[in-house]
Amino acid sequence: MDTRIIKRYSSHLPADDDHPYRRGAWTPNLVEYTALDLEVLEGAVPQDLRGVYLRNTENPLFPALERYHPFDGDGMLHAVHFHDGKADYRNRLIPTRGLALELEAGEPLFAGILENPALSQRPGWGARQGMKDASSTDVVVHAGRALTTFYQCGDAYACDPVTLEPLGAETWKGGFPEDWGISAHAKVDELARELLFFSYSKQAPYLKYGVVNAQREVVHRTDIELPGARLPHDLAFTEHYVVVNDFPLFWDPKLLAQGVHHPRLFSDLPTRFGVLPRRGTGGDVRWFEAAPTYALHFANAYEDGDEIVLDGYPQEDPAPRRQANDGPYSMLMRYIDLHALRTHLTRWRLNLKTGKVTTERLDERIAEFPTIHGRHAGRPYRYVYAMTSKPGWFLFNGLLKHDLERRETQSYEFPDGIYASESPFAPRSNATDSRQEDDGYVVTLVTDTQCDRSECQIFDAREIARGPVARLRLPERISSGTHSYFVPAWDLS
Repeated sequence: MDTRIIKRYSSHLPADDDHPYRRGAWTPNLVEYTALDLEVLEGAVPQDLRGVYLRNTENPLFPALERYHPFDGDGMLHAVHFHDGKADYRNRLIPTRGLALELEAGEPLFAGILENPALSQRPGWGARQGMKDASSTDVVVHAGRALTTFYQCGDAYACDPVTLEPLGAETWKGGFPEDWGISAHAKVDELARELLFFSYSKQAPYLKYGVVNAQREVVHRTDIELPGARLPHDLAFTEHYVVVNDFPLFWDPKLLAQGVHHPRLFSDLPTRFGVLPRRGTGGDVRWFEAAPTYALHFANAYEDGDEIVLDGYPQEDPAPRRQANDGPYSMLMRYIDLHALRTHLTRWRLNLKTGKVTTERLDERIAEFPTIHGRHAGRPYRYVYAMTSKPGWFLFNGLLKHDLERRETQSYEFPDGIYASESPFAPRSNATDSRQEDDGYVVTLVTDTQCDRSECQIFDAREIARGPVARLRLPERISSGTHSYFVPAWDLS
C-alpha cells in the first residue's frame, strides 16, 4: 500500500472531551490521506467490482458554542475506488464556506441543531438559518460529480468522485436555489439521468421541488404549499411521479414564534404524502393521509397499477420523552437511537383511484438506512439492504438483506466493537441481465474500536450472511457518520 499524507488539521476540541459522539467510533479524523493499492487482509478485490464507494462523515474540528449534536460536525468524505482488482482510498474534509470562516477565525461561529440560531456570529445557512453549511449528511453522484449536502438545507459541494478534488459550491449553471439551498437526500434517477431535489424553510410556501438534467441544468422548479414550517428529510419518486411528505412532527409553532426550534409530535394530525407528476406544479399535488408518524428515510417507490407503493421506515415513537434520571446527554442519545424510535420497514400503498392509503409492516426487526440497486430506483424492485444498530447508540452493528418477493431476510452481525457504515449495493461491472437485481456486492467501511483501525469490507450481495468476501486495511481509523453511495464505473463520466 502506497500511502501519502495530503494534509493535517489541528483540533480545537477540548483535550478531555467527554462527549459520547466525539469519542470512540465518532472520534474525528485530522489527517487527509491518499492510499493506493490497499492492503488486502482477507480474500481478494473482485475483478468485476468497478466504481467508487463514497462515505460522508461528521468530523468536527471546533467545539459547539453550547451543546454539540453529532449531525453538526464538519463533513469529511471518504472514497474507495475499485478498479482492475485493486482499491485506492482517499479522504478529504469538505471545504465548506462555513468551515473556511471558522478556520480563519480560529473558533466556532455557528449554532448547531441543539442551539439557538441567535448564537451564531455569522448569518449562516439552513432552514433554521444561522447554521454552518457542514455538508456532512449525504452524498450522491450525478453528471460525473459527487455532491455533498446538509440535512437542514444549504449549499451542495461538488468534487471529483474518484480523486475528491474540490469543485466548489454547486451552481447548476446558475440555477441552484441559493435563497433556500437544497436538503440532503436529493435523489438520482440513474435511468433518466436526472437528479430530483427539494428545499424547505420557515418561510411560506415552506417546500420547494426541482429537477436537474444530465447537463447539470435545472429544468424544473415549483413551490409546494404546506400548512406551516415542516421538517421533511427525504424524498421518493417513481417513473412518472414524485412523493413529498408532510409528517406531523415539526417545530412547535408557538415556540417557533419565540425563536425556539423545538420539534414536537402533533399526534392529532395525520401523516400526509403529496403525489405530483415529476414535472408537475404545486397545484398538481394530490395529498394522501395515513396514521401519524415520522420517517427519516424511504427505501424506494414505484407504480403498481392504480397504486403507488412507498417503502420506508416510520418511527413508532418519533418523540421520546424526557425521563427523571436523564443526564446531560440522555435526550440526545434517545433521539438518535433507532431502538428508542422503533423503526421498522413498512409499506404504504397510495391508491390514485380511491385516494385511500393502506399500511403494512414488512419486517419486525429494528433497522434503518436502506439502499437498493440504483437501476431499480423508482421502479419495481425486490431487495433492500439496511443497517441494524446498537441499542442506545447511533452505531451500525449489522447488515440486513430483505427479499421483498419471498419475504425472507438474510442478516450479518459484526463482531463486538466493530461498527459499519451505510452499505450500498454495487453491481458487477460485467452484469448483463438487469433482472438479476442482486448480482453484485455490498460495500461498507467499518471502524474497529477495540483495535483502533478501519477496514473496507466487501460482501457478496447474494450471500450476506456469509460475511465479507474481502477485507482491506485503511490507513487510519475513520469516524462514524450517516450516509454512503456507490457509483458504478459506467456512471463516473
